[in-house]
Amino acid sequence: MTEENSLISHLIELRSRLLRAVLSVLLVFICLAYFSNDLYQLLAQPLLKTLPVNSSMIATDVASPFFAPFKLTMVLSFFLAIPYVLYQVWGFVAPGLYRNEKKLVAPLLFSSTLLFYAGMAFAYFVVFPVVFAFFTSVAPEGVTVATDINSYLNFVLKLFFAFGVSFEIPVAIVLMCWTGMTDADSLRQKRPYVIVGAFVVGMLLTPPDIISQSLLAIPMWILYEFGIIVGSFYSHDEDDEQDDQPEVDKSGG
Repeated sequence: MTEENSLISHLIELRSRLLRAVLSVLLVFICLAYFSNDLYQLLAQPLLKTLPVNSSMIATDVASPFFAPFKLTMVLSFFLAIPYVLYQVWGFVAPGLYRNEKKLVAPLLFSSTLLFYAGMAFAYFVVFPVVFAFFTSVAPEGVTVATDINSYLNFVLKLFFAFGVSFEIPVAIVLMCWTGMTDADSLRQKRPYVIVGAFVVGMLLTPPDIISQSLLAIPMWILYEFGIIVGSFYSHDEDDEQDDQPEVDKSGG
């Protein structure tokens, strides 16, 4: 097979897998679209439980009551389809990987998905009730708390993403140890700087109160320590890399 034909076959497979990934998101969206208002109601519960009596959320834009729930449904569809999307990524890159790389990448894809979901769950069940209770409690006297539904959605999606990505710290540490960028001993020496950095990140990604900042920084620190423990079992072995060969030549040549 010539280089040109090999490149075309790679592009065709890439297009095919991208289409499958997009179709999986659309399929989940179609299944959830009917329940979009119910999903938004569920998302709004942490805030609604902290609002004063006879207070509710509002819509300042004419189209917000329609578009906000559908926006949530689309984002949720992508989150739910992540395992299949990553499976398509794995199917594309796996034939070109070494055997030792396959043994590491597959578990990392699985664990990164679970950690991302864990970060979102932590935000919803732990962070949101505390943060919204704080915001509603500090409202000046005479001010009615009535949050716009679109602003609320943007706010919680930002926190979902921040906590989801932050919970990927162990995966990042394992990859750095495995590729030889660093090692567990070096990471332990950097612990004081990481703790300070975690609180700085918490300050930047969460509302300006010490409670929500700590709720992000402390889990980041714990995950960092967990990543060091797991990463200590992985080290960059140049001899294995030289001896190992890809199991399949994806180009077919």
